[in-house]
Amino acid sequence: MSRTSRKPVVGVIGNYYRIEDRFNAQMCGERNLCAVAEVAGALPVMFAGCSGITDVEALLDVVDGIVLTGARANVHPTRFGVEPCPRHEPYDQRRDDVALTLARLCVERGVPIFGICRGLQEMNVAFGGTLHPEIRELPGRMNHRMPRLETGEIHPDPAVIFADRHTVALEPTGSFARLLGRDTITVNSLHGQGIDRLGARIVVEGLAEDGTIEAISVAEAPGFALGVQWHAEYDPQCNPVNRALFEAFGAAVRAYRQGGAS
Repeated sequence: MSRTSRKPVVGVIGNYYRIEDRFNAQMCGERNLCAVAEVAGALPVMFAGCSGITDVEALLDVVDGIVLTGARANVHPTRFGVEPCPRHEPYDQRRDDVALTLARLCVERGVPIFGICRGLQEMNVAFGGTLHPEIRELPGRMNHRMPRLETGEIHPDPAVIFADRHTVALEPTGSFARLLGRDTITVNSLHGQGIDRLGARIVVEGLAEDGTIEAISVAEAPGFALGVQWHAEYDPQCNPVNRALFEAFGAAVRAYRQGGAS
């Protein structure tokens, strides 16, 4: 079987976890893998978000696209010139090493890249942008974190946690509006950190009703290079907005495989 006839491969970044306070692990949410397999039509392969394990150059020789997923850990503030604060932990600096390098190299080489939640933030930082550690603390902003019970505990029902919570106004002439065929969408919201100052080449494609940046693209990127602040991986099998995004990513991945084949 030739390279061009094989199913394209998408690398999905892993995150550091400590299991039973004894074992170090790299994991990613299964919904990310299902979205790539079932909607993008590619073979998802998780790679370690750890610079001591993942050789980025070797990875890009193997994959046809990259998904930078969401994660509990925030991008470390020193990546954009801010002192860290225990209040905004946990951090995952080894993932930062891999993800920020990947974001730049994927754009440079035209490798399709799709950033989701933390992934959008990583794309912005990779191009020199900054993040605010807690969006809800800014005047006029809503709480973008996941819903909690009155006791303060996270709501036990995933359907409530990942339910659509606010609208996003899309730039009418932007990539998202063209791709989705509309100017306004409704999305879920599960993040504390968010974009503060835009990185070079980062284009705002969508804003929440409180002004929070929810969708971005990279100017003059030779390939698919989009990021969303919401969790598009949760329901692309049935959500038309998220389905369209993963289908477009899948089409870009297949095109890259064909064009990049030797």
